[in-house]
Amino acid sequence: MEDKRSLRIVHCFRAPVGGIFRHVRDLIDAQIKAGHKVGVICDSSTGGEFAEALLADLRGKLQLGLERIAMQRQIGPGDVLAAIRTYNIIRKQQPDILHGHGAKGGTYARVFGSWLRLSGFRVARFYSPHGGSLHYDPASLEGRVIFRVERTMEKMTDRIIFVSGFEQNVYAKKVGVPRCGFALIYNGLADSEFDPAITRGDAADFLFIGEMRVLKGPDIFIAALEKASAITGRKLTAVMVGDGKDRPALTRQADSGTRFLMPMKAHEAFRLARVVVIPSRAEALPYIVIEALAAGMPIIASRVGGIPEILGDASPALVMPEANDLASKMAAVIDDIAAFKQTLPTLEVLKLKFSVEAMAAQLEAEYFAALDS
Repeated sequence: MEDKRSLRIVHCFRAPVGGIFRHVRDLIDAQIKAGHKVGVICDSSTGGEFAEALLADLRGKLQLGLERIAMQRQIGPGDVLAAIRTYNIIRKQQPDILHGHGAKGGTYARVFGSWLRLSGFRVARFYSPHGGSLHYDPASLEGRVIFRVERTMEKMTDRIIFVSGFEQNVYAKKVGVPRCGFALIYNGLADSEFDPAITRGDAADFLFIGEMRVLKGPDIFIAALEKASAITGRKLTAVMVGDGKDRPALTRQADSGTRFLMPMKAHEAFRLARVVVIPSRAEALPYIVIEALAAGMPIIASRVGGIPEILGDASPALVMPEANDLASKMAAVIDDIAAFKQTLPTLEVLKLKFSVEAMAAQLEAEYFAALDS
């Protein structure tokens, strides 16, 4: 990032889990390295032990503090108290940049940033959807209401930052071409994350890693594993790493060939299996796909969201997010993993497109442009 004046940057998001949390952590490290003062506001009721450890590591780095309040996923009465507390925190932090991630974080950042402006503060209001509200069906009543709110909130937005071309196109289709500033900035990895993962001798055949909820397709993975076993004529094994509200039901759905583990660092999880599977029903630009490729892991992923922008639109690694298509691909890949790996993007291609340095530098440029406009 360029050597410019130090900014006071506050990131606001709901749950400290998954891709959003990973994205924010990467930005924080890069922004602190560039000399900026950073703070975080996030939910106090989600995360678990793994998230708590990551937040504890962040706390000492954040000159503007780590503040946690109860943020519900859905809009409800609790939002009133949470909103008042969040506004008071942000007012004390006096940010130059208020960057909201996801639907709830984006709402808080833009509304409270606008209130600060009415009080005489000069603050730029940023919003990164990360999928979020864009997953709703525009034909449903709930979807129509949400997209109308999104359109209205553009008046309180200085920049919308999309993490994939797919996300940008979906926004334009469901909400409209943004009437505020916007930019496409891909997620990125640090050079240290391009170290190969060494698979353990007792590794399972397949790995699912992610939040245990319907959107991420863990149920599809379990069903496909059983079908792939039938196709190959042998019992295929799997490890599922993650937590979430659907975990109890998934453990009941799976058979004895599937082992469940709590969240851990992706690179550690990669050592547990021979092939990574991302069976998501919807995504923006998932870090886990980039991480797996950077670690040299063979990967099968749903043809959804920005995943084809990572793998290439014609990649044989792409499948539809349903059990039969996924099972056929799993059976074919496990039969000749070495040949399949030759069809995946090279490390050189990944480094050129998905660099954390490039991501942070582009975002910093957007910050300064918004403040100087």
